[in-house]
Amino acid sequence: MSEPAPPPPTPPVPLSALLAREDLALRRVAGPADPDTAIHWAHASEMADPYPYLLGGELLLTAGVHIPDAAADSGAYFDVYVSRIVAAGGAALGFGVAPVHDTVPGALVAACEAYGLPLLEVPPRTTFSGVARAVWELMAQARLAELRRVAEAQRSLAAAAARPDPVPSVLRRLARRVEGWAVLYGPDGGAVAEAGRAPEERARTALTGLARVVRPAEPDPATAGAEQVRPAPASATDTVAAYRLAAYALGPGPGFVLGVAAPGRDTGDHTIASVAAVLLSLLTGEQHSGTGAARTSALVRLLLGAAPGEVAALLGAGPWTVVHARPDSGTAPDPVAASALGTALGSPLVDLAPDAVRVLLPAGRVPDGQPGWVLGVSDAVSPADWPAADTRAARALARARAARVPLVRHGGRPGLARLVAPDEAEAHARALLAPLTDSPALVETLRTWLALHGSWDRTAVALSVHRNTVRQRVARCEALLGADLDDPDVRMELWFALRQ
Repeated sequence: MSEPAPPPPTPPVPLSALLAREDLALRRVAGPADPDTAIHWAHASEMADPYPYLLGGELLLTAGVHIPDAAADSGAYFDVYVSRIVAAGGAALGFGVAPVHDTVPGALVAACEAYGLPLLEVPPRTTFSGVARAVWELMAQARLAELRRVAEAQRSLAAAAARPDPVPSVLRRLARRVEGWAVLYGPDGGAVAEAGRAPEERARTALTGLARVVRPAEPDPATAGAEQVRPAPASATDTVAAYRLAAYALGPGPGFVLGVAAPGRDTGDHTIASVAAVLLSLLTGEQHSGTGAARTSALVRLLLGAAPGEVAALLGAGPWTVVHARPDSGTAPDPVAASALGTALGSPLVDLAPDAVRVLLPAGRVPDGQPGWVLGVSDAVSPADWPAADTRAARALARARAARVPLVRHGGRPGLARLVAPDEAEAHARALLAPLTDSPALVETLRTWLALHGSWDRTAVALSVHRNTVRQRVARCEALLGADLDDPDVRMELWFALRQ
């Protein structure tokens, strides 16, 4: 199934349209009267062998200067001449009857009839440049009509994608636009939906095979890490039983494939089918591996009261890591940037919070620094500890911003806190910090200030406040707690309490 040479970007014009131009007065004197004969361009040449200078699809124009006097009626000369034009893919031959020849040589007429090459008589009043200009004018008109057709089809497909039954609607519109058959193959290779008039069995079988070509195979776990076969192409085409066949992969992995079988060869059909493929990719993309349905199921269960541990298996394998991130430019993150960060980190579980982007990463995805971002990363935890990991990631981000480094990870080494029972530690922390309970800003300022070793400037940066505000808050904490914050023992005890 070799791919044919691509046509020029401008649609060709039928030879019949050129013959219909009264200002040219061209007359067909030999060759088939096929109305579908396509002219891609016009080219004038007086070479005895024009083969090396032709690209295919030309209307070759000649005044017969190259014809030797002795060969004017020689069948052998014209037989070779016409055969070379046909071998080069020439679409038609135009012969000017002035100023060299008064009539079209009879031997040339016979040769064109024999080889099936349309032969046009160009009258004396019609210049070759006039013929070429007419070809380009007709091509420009065809190009404009094709652009309008494609634009209208794009609008129609977009409207179909917004209907309550988007996939069948897109397939129906596509089949109508290409006047053929459109079929959506599922991950298992079977037809999920179809629209239009199905072609004969041979073309349907060929299209199914073409869909297998563009669908990448499942990776073999036994050969993981070994050299893999090159990925399949995103699309492929073939021609079977007078049908133009095309298949488009709709996503990575063994996903969906769009197949199209159309009897025509309009240059805009590929563009229209590509637009439909993009829309169907968006409509079916979440179904490739079931991850979209799984995330929706997990959300519904959480909203209905399920514990995080009960739904975590739907989202991926644990343990889990929480990442907090902010742009290093200091600007607020936007949805597009947040989505791009989630993609870079390898997780679709992204939350755009007012002050940071939060990403939940399943096991095995250890985040590295990301250009343009400052990251705070928690330790790996079970679903029951997600809230605590979220808090630790936020603190790590605050330390990263204060230290002006791209990434800070929460320390996972065993500490003295593990020597005290959790309930006793929490009770001690509540009692010690009770004077600050009604002021979350004071608690956060004290925590950040202690984490940054009492640095006024770095704490101000981390909290996005003025350094004098930090001084006032710390002084207020010292007064409410009745403690000397210059005492390292006091600082250590407060830090222990703040970590609970």
